[in-house]
Amino acid sequence: MPKSKEEVIQEMQQVVEQMRLDDIEENPDCEHEFFVCDACGSTKDLAGSVQYGEYRLCNDCVLYAEVGFELGQIKDIKELIDAMEDKRLEADCEFLKAEQKRLEN
Repeated sequence: MPKSKEEVIQEMQQVVEQMRLDDIEENPDCEHEFFVCDACGSTKDLAGSVQYGEYRLCNDCVLYAEVGFELGQIKDIKELIDAMEDKRLEADCEFLKAEQKRLEN
């Protein structure tokens, strides 16, 4: 019997959290090294991130990707990247607002 959506999500949450913990155990500095996620556009720590071809996804977006793959909602990572375009634009706008505020002070 196939797993329910909730079971898939719970299982994947545990998997991606373990990936993050394993990365920190292997290289404690990765928790304090940052990058901009190609999916959500947020600055996130390297711990638990995954490189999918040309795209690096933060641990949170890895969860979305793996759940999407498992449930057959996405076929490749580009579909997730395209679906999250609004989220990236929102992150860019927030960064610009914060930067403008910082420069004004």
